[in-house]
Amino acid sequence: MTYCVGLKLNAGLVLLSDTRTNAGLDNIACYRKMFFFEEPGDRAIVVMTAGSLSVTQTTLARLSEAIHDEMADETTSIMKALTMLQVATIIGDTLSRTRREIAEQCRDLRQQASASMIVAGQRAGGDMRMFLIYPEGNFIEATEDTPFLQIGEHKYGKPILDRVVTPATSLADAQKAVLLSMDSTLRSNLSVGMPLDMAIIEAGACAVTTRRRILDGDADFARMSVAWSNALRDSFVKVTI
Repeated sequence: MTYCVGLKLNAGLVLLSDTRTNAGLDNIACYRKMFFFEEPGDRAIVVMTAGSLSVTQTTLARLSEAIHDEMADETTSIMKALTMLQVATIIGDTLSRTRREIAEQCRDLRQQASASMIVAGQRAGGDMRMFLIYPEGNFIEATEDTPFLQIGEHKYGKPILDRVVTPATSLADAQKAVLLSMDSTLRSNLSVGMPLDMAIIEAGACAVTTRRRILDGDADFARMSVAWSNALRDSFVKVTI
């Protein structure tokens, strides 16, 4: 399992993913789930994945293959697509086709083959956009009313996002929000684990302006986790019924 979260704010896009993949309690591995497709100044696209590793890896391999195809055009390559909507459509079509093919291969084994993705970015001359792409290839978009999207084990980290995140949230506060959202998930679900990958695309930059890997034992993350736990305990004691 995994947990990935993205915020679409007036100031930019803030994205965070874990790296744990498991196929049972005794088969746990570390795989990156955040991927970058970037031509600074022209476009910056970040893809985060959750679900079947075979589906997500094959989908990403096909997207990369299409980018390097000499015959690629705006309908087949996310690096030539004219808008972020076209990017989401290409990724959705590729994910849907890959999922169906692998599900058919696994049919006799009665195994599930499903995956979802968050696609976020900006194309020069266009607005920042962020989409959640479902296994079937259809998608929804982050809006002012719902400025964040989650995939994977989302339930543990959702309450803080509901309470504090708005489009006007600053990038500094947004980083705190996604990290505390992840901290809540790490505490409650063993299928989500370190290290973490964070990325920021500042509004108008058309480039990934911040990339950060947070390793297990990171002092800043540990300090934030302790501070949040203490704040929750103090607030709990002060609440009356």
